[in-house]
Amino acid sequence: QLQAYGGGLVQAGDSLRFSCVASEDTFINYAIGWFRQAPGKERELVAATDSSGRATYYPESVEGRFTISRNNAVYTAYLQMDNLRPEDTAVYSCAASAGTVPVRSSRYYGYWGQGTLVTVSS
Repeated sequence: QLQAYGGGLVQAGDSLRFSCVASEDTFINYAIGWFRQAPGKERELVAATDSSGRATYYPESVEGRFTISRNNAVYTAYLQMDNLRPEDTAVYSCAASAGTVPVRSSRYYGYWGQGTLVTVSS
């Protein structure tokens, strides 16, 4: 089970940080991804990391602005979002995949946290 924290209303250029807390120690064996879905658009991956946190992946749309990390000692993954833009407005969710490498496709994630809304005003 995953529980996400964070989100809210911010202005363009601001920063936000999400946390995703797992309820089981098996968290350390799972790759983690952060996804978002804007109204009328498909869900997209914005960051992924492997089970260790050493390997990461970002799409071009967020690379250099978003940073994914994890602390396996406290079963928590993070998404730091800097220099937010209005087009980053979406519902964000964390997810876990039973694999050890960064996973790009949502169909390989079997566990999902609840979504939280981020609204970026211009």
